[in-house]
Amino acid sequence: MSLREYIPYYRRNLKVALPIMLTHLGASLVGFIDTMMVGHYSTTDLAAVSFSNAIFFTVMVFAMGALMGLTPLISQQVGHKASDEADGKEDDRIAHLLHATWVLTAILAVATVVPLALVIPFLGSLGQDPEVIAAARTYYLLITISLIPFLIFCTEKQFLEGLGNTTVAMVISIAMNLLNVGLNYVFIYGHLGFPAMGATGAGIATLVSRSLLPVLFFIVIYFRKKWRWYLRDRSRLPLRQTIKDVWQVGAPIGLQTWIETFTFTLTTIMVGWIGKEAIGAHQIALQISDLTFMLAVGVGSATTIRVSYQVGKGDLNAARMASNASIHLVLVMNSIGALLMISLRNYIPMLFTDDPAVIEIASTLILCAGFFQYADGMQCVGAAMLRGLTDVKRPMVYAFIAYIVVSLPVGLVCTFPLKMGAAGMWVGFIVALTLAAVLFHARFRRKLNELNASYTDTKTT
Repeated sequence: MSLREYIPYYRRNLKVALPIMLTHLGASLVGFIDTMMVGHYSTTDLAAVSFSNAIFFTVMVFAMGALMGLTPLISQQVGHKASDEADGKEDDRIAHLLHATWVLTAILAVATVVPLALVIPFLGSLGQDPEVIAAARTYYLLITISLIPFLIFCTEKQFLEGLGNTTVAMVISIAMNLLNVGLNYVFIYGHLGFPAMGATGAGIATLVSRSLLPVLFFIVIYFRKKWRWYLRDRSRLPLRQTIKDVWQVGAPIGLQTWIETFTFTLTTIMVGWIGKEAIGAHQIALQISDLTFMLAVGVGSATTIRVSYQVGKGDLNAARMASNASIHLVLVMNSIGALLMISLRNYIPMLFTDDPAVIEIASTLILCAGFFQYADGMQCVGAAMLRGLTDVKRPMVYAFIAYIVVSLPVGLVCTFPLKMGAAGMWVGFIVALTLAAVLFHARFRRKLNELNASYTDTKTT
């Protein structure tokens, strides 16, 4: 295919992707600024935030991933509505999917918040510096409570993305991110009459901003007549079965993202065994790499929407072109990201801390992050392409092999026996992300060819 033929697909993908990219980038920038502000408050509080988020995100990403099953299911109904085989009941099924996912959200909120809260008494048993644990307890509790409104927001976000609207989430997220930064300034350092609270202040800011996310979303949906229609379930389909349908797509996505995050969590805990300077540097490198990853996530989310829409419409060639266009976009973006990380690795850590030991370690880890940009972007888009086909179970197995079976042993060996320090864990990341990217893309090509063959057979008969 020529570049000219891909231009319409670049435009369509970017139209959907740019708001999602800005949404995720905004959230990542808040984490970036959180880390920077807390890091300048104290190295201990920086380590406390890193340690707490490592545990929190391990649980949160599973629930978020499980809710992501809503988007391709709705997008396929939208695509089917535009096809010659539409039966006029697609909107009813979309409303029913939304209501089923709300029930699932409530179940997931209980199933995630309770275990997170039960961990609090045992935080001191994970081999961290006692000063870090003391600073982490209240922050950890606050972000755990914030998970409830955040999951409601995720459901609303996935719903509108399935309908093809990605702008509302962007506007609301950016507004709340700005609020979060302002509250950080007030509560972390102590302004406007408030005491300086360090990590605890960052937790308060996070709770307030996340609590407002679903409220604003409900207001927007209610005052848009087209969307308000979906707030009422007019379908007579059994709710339990629809919850099961969403779960069957979402649970493997949640497990896949959980496996990847669990690997990073274990890595963070093990880096903490080296010392608080190492875990602080590790957090800085993670925040930097997270910026480019969020851009890839935005393209990936758009890819899921575009591929599932075209599959629902029955146009598999367009699905293939849309996925290839996303690959091209990610390669360009991550090339820029890699160049910036590698060239500025000695200067970026200074934005976060004045501690020379942390700066030295972080510069090495940012160099490692620069080297895995291609693999990270490709595995992200590869997984998103498969979600567009609602092929989610095998990728979960691939993720387990790449991140648990391969990454952790390689990282441990490089870190401790080979004495590479925190950089050894990042070597494990590079190996795992490369393997996952290869497996995901090979799987997509094979599944799309199988689907195309089945369509051809159906038309022939």
